[in-house]
Amino acid sequence: MSTKKEIPVFFSVDHKYIPFLGVAIHSLKKNLSKNSHCTIHVLYTNIPEDLKARITALSDDRADIRFTNVEKKVSLLAGELNLRDYYTISIYYRLFIASMFPQYHKAIYLDADVVLNDDITGLYDQELGDNLVGAASDAIVYGHPDFVQYAKGSLGIDAMKYFNSGVLLMNLDEFRRQKIGERFVELLNKYHFDTICPDQDYLNHLCRGQVLYLDKGWNKMSLDEDYDGVPHLIHYNMFYKPWQYDDICYESYFWKFAKETAFYDEILAIKAAFGEADKEAHRKANETLHANAIRISKMDHNFYNTLVKGKQESKV
Repeated sequence: MSTKKEIPVFFSVDHKYIPFLGVAIHSLKKNLSKNSHCTIHVLYTNIPEDLKARITALSDDRADIRFTNVEKKVSLLAGELNLRDYYTISIYYRLFIASMFPQYHKAIYLDADVVLNDDITGLYDQELGDNLVGAASDAIVYGHPDFVQYAKGSLGIDAMKYFNSGVLLMNLDEFRRQKIGERFVELLNKYHFDTICPDQDYLNHLCRGQVLYLDKGWNKMSLDEDYDGVPHLIHYNMFYKPWQYDDICYESYFWKFAKETAFYDEILAIKAAFGEADKEAHRKANETLHANAIRISKMDHNFYNTLVKGKQESKV
């Protein structure tokens, strides 16, 4: 019987992210302690079998990789999901981990646009207590006035307390006890709030006051290199992706791992095909994102004004 620490790790992707998922998993395995083993669950709704096979082929004595179809869970989400730009419905899959995997007490969720430079055991071993999640403050949000206003006006959360949902240490027992998945479905289907970061906004609302804030080295975004030493995990979030642009912060780490995978040539082709029209679309999307942040922060129908403000005033 194995004495290795078992660590459940979840990703959620669509077919376009398979190459980058391959790089993320490779980096995770390469840095994993010999005393740990990962069961990696990839949540999906519509990925061809040949693409799934390319990822499951990465299974070895360090990690067992499995795909789980979440189509039945996603069917619970009714109506308009307010998805914009590069978002797909896969961003919501993480909300169903607790209900779909009752065998786990806690787990790690990762976006696929990450690389690990350190042993993920160090993240998993952090004590959550009664907190729902361990997460890092979102540097994109607290670093720009428009998003600072958005966090406060739309959710009633200080920007430094607004966390990024791309890297989560999840207290699944507490998720089930508080029925977070069910509450998410109820809120989304009832209110359909306009958002700029859909799943992230719902999680920040639902986990309010029950967050263990992680060192940003466990979710170091590729905005700058203001970190002392090598980050444990680099997150190529938003428009800061080395497979689209040159001179991205920490890009050397991504390419180092990518070159060691069977996806390298494919990723090079993806970058070569990313042209001026794509960059212009990103520029316009970024302008729209900022405009929407200001607009939504002033709306009567948002998380803060609809669900939070009244409760806060009743306590005064």
